[in-house]
Amino acid sequence: MTILKDFYERPRREKKRARRTQQGWVNDLTLLEGEAPVYRPDSRAAREALERPGEVLFIGDWIDMVFLHLEVDPEALQEVVPLKLDCWKGRAFVSLVAFTMRGMRPALGGNWTKWLVKPIGTHQFVNLRTYVVNRGEAGIYFMKEWVNNRLAATLGPLTYSLPYHYSKIVHDHEGLCPTGSVKTEDAELRYGGGHLMEYTTAEPGTEEEFLFERYTAFASARGLRRFRVWHRPWKISELIDPVLEETSLLDRLGQGWTKTLRLVSGHHTHGVKGVQMGRPERA
Repeated sequence: MTILKDFYERPRREKKRARRTQQGWVNDLTLLEGEAPVYRPDSRAAREALERPGEVLFIGDWIDMVFLHLEVDPEALQEVVPLKLDCWKGRAFVSLVAFTMRGMRPALGGNWTKWLVKPIGTHQFVNLRTYVVNRGEAGIYFMKEWVNNRLAATLGPLTYSLPYHYSKIVHDHEGLCPTGSVKTEDAELRYGGGHLMEYTTAEPGTEEEFLFERYTAFASARGLRRFRVWHRPWKISELIDPVLEETSLLDRLGQGWTKTLRLVSGHHTHGVKGVQMGRPERA
């Protein structure tokens, strides 16, 4: 526990050297880490880190999830990501994750506080994320998130600095061939694919473990923030022949990396219950 406590202490502030990118401010100190060892907390370490009083703010369920993993050009992606990319054997990835948030409520306060957040407690998400390292700690970075709840779209940036955007989301992930779509006024994303019946946790040292077992998140809609989550390790089923039928939602981002994307794999999971979401803090 002493090692974990020391690691999770807020780092000493350093003189900032910042520049603006399309996704936010980049502190060059975070981009000069070379090949230093990277700490990759697993589910157990994440839970221990959230055991401190007041660390967990919200609890909820993430259910019926589809992950689509796309390989992209690392240099083009780094241009728009304000943290150093975390690559798997030299390959950079972004992932589209579609799911339903169910029953989100504050960790404290019981039924009273649960009632207060009921208007945003259950809704659908599609997020666009990539994989990063900040000060030696691996995590995910939220590039864009689409939600079908207008109030949540307003509150997400204000609380966790999440890049929420309201959109129409329809998905059906319960059958053998999950499908879904995200629509804005002038763009759309559609996906689909069949999945296997066997669900397993990711094997250590595999690409799947690299992509799934992440318990630290970063976002920069209103300044760079970090927060931690805990849930049980994912049980995933690989999608058979996943497809992106329409990608204008990504094309409209106007970023060079979208011209290099290649869909390489996809997965389905029934989700995780009792997800703990930690408080946001400056990264």
